[in-house]
Amino acid sequence: MSSSDSDPWPEHLDALVAAPEHHTLLFENDVVRMLDTHIKAGDRTPVHTHRWPAALYILSWSSFVRWDARGEIVLDSRIVPSLANAPQALWSQALVPHSLENVGASDLHVISVEIKHPSLVGAGAPMGNHFSRLTLRAAD
Repeated sequence: MSSSDSDPWPEHLDALVAAPEHHTLLFENDVVRMLDTHIKAGDRTPVHTHRWPAALYILSWSSFVRWDARGEIVLDSRIVPSLANAPQALWSQALVPHSLENVGASDLHVISVEIKHPSLVGAGAPMGNHFSRLTLRAAD
């Protein structure tokens, strides 16, 4: 995790730095970073970022509300029809500074594989089509 002029978010807002009680590093190299995110029912994360897009694998699901850095709601999963049933996997774009609250009755537990070089996953790249199909897939 190095900071550079092209990095739009400060290092101190990185999920592992700003919200370590909810994010654990499982693996990291020059290409990907794998995080274990665990938000207990009723918990709210501090403001943090996810600077890279990621494939998310859902271990346990719960309703949540995401706020931007100003405290305005940007997503309430309870009113999104495609999130009514727990998905198995999702694709997430990079997330600017935000906070997330688990407003459901169970834990929200997600493994994310952040792609550090998203341009390599675009059209024509070997993994491009695979990841585009992960946008939303309902659980069986």
